[in-house]
Amino acid sequence: MLHGLMTSVWTGSVRALSTIAALILVAGATPGTPAAAQDLPSVIVAIVVERDVTPQFEYVGRVEAVETVDLRARVEGFLENRFFREGAEIGSGELLFVIEKATYEVAVLEREADLAVAQATLTNSEADFKRKSTLADQGNISAASLDQARATLGIDKANVLKARAALKQAMLDLSYTEIRSPIAGKISQARYSVGSLVDPNSEPLATITSIDPVHVVIAVSEKQLIAARKQGIDLDNPPVTPSLILTDGSLYTGRGNFDYLEPSVDQTTDTITARAVFPNPDRVLLPGQFVTVVVRQKIKVSKIVVPQSAVQQDSRGHFVLVVDRENKVELRRITVGNQADMDWVVEDGLVSGEQVIVQGIQKVRPDMAVNPVLQQEG
Repeated sequence: MLHGLMTSVWTGSVRALSTIAALILVAGATPGTPAAAQDLPSVIVAIVVERDVTPQFEYVGRVEAVETVDLRARVEGFLENRFFREGAEIGSGELLFVIEKATYEVAVLEREADLAVAQATLTNSEADFKRKSTLADQGNISAASLDQARATLGIDKANVLKARAALKQAMLDLSYTEIRSPIAGKISQARYSVGSLVDPNSEPLATITSIDPVHVVIAVSEKQLIAARKQGIDLDNPPVTPSLILTDGSLYTGRGNFDYLEPSVDQTTDTITARAVFPNPDRVLLPGQFVTVVVRQKIKVSKIVVPQSAVQQDSRGHFVLVVDRENKVELRRITVGNQADMDWVVEDGLVSGEQVIVQGIQKVRPDMAVNPVLQQEG
């Protein structure tokens, strides 16, 4: 009976210990993870993706006006009126200044009178020549008298032409008393007040600067242009498009086009000036302003990329460690291209969607099973 009691106690103790051991194992395991996976080394992996890797370059650019016009007096006189607000936008053909007209209006009247006299004299000469021609045919006057009439007629015709030219000049001078804007743009301060005496030798009355569109000028390295020519790129119609980043870091929404490439190299800087034209409807860009010019190919280029930390190199070249569908490590030889930001461009050896190890490379080897953990973005 004592023996049976001891056997029962022993059996119960074994069962209790087994239960406790099981609870300890369960408590030590990660919920939802197979127990075998707890012994596998964890590695951080990134998904291989294909993205836009279009080559681009950045330059410091300066905004310039497409057109700048100095307004000058073309006749002498006192400024009678000014019809603009300094710094305002003005339209093409808008009246800006008026120089006193009276003197030039009188000159027009005088030239009109001169022309009338010349035309009357010509009419008389024509009648005289006609009459003498008839008499000469009848033998009633000498040839010398006819020649004199012919010469007088020629002189009077010339005098009419001269009087017409003088009248045209007087009317032109009168028109110069009104100074209008030849372009649309913003006007500067007026350098002369109403009542000032001005003439063709005076300083510009004001300056007009066009503001839409604008030019943006950059200096391109001679080496870059040589490389472009070797690649057969048509520099007169370049396959690139410029965009702008403003000084506050924001991207300018308007898109530009290159319209000029300087035909010679600046010997002091070994650069060539390139110019792009940009729309400026909102007047964001101002002449003299600095901007960052981003130059990209017009045709986008998409490539397979992987983080730089995933790419290793040995005596045979570049390689990455890929985690396959069975969570085993595979050494994969790849062909790399250029760097794109913090990634390597992969020309051959990987496809989109595969997983490459970016952290934990040193603790794994090919054919080893691992526990892949997806890299967190940012």
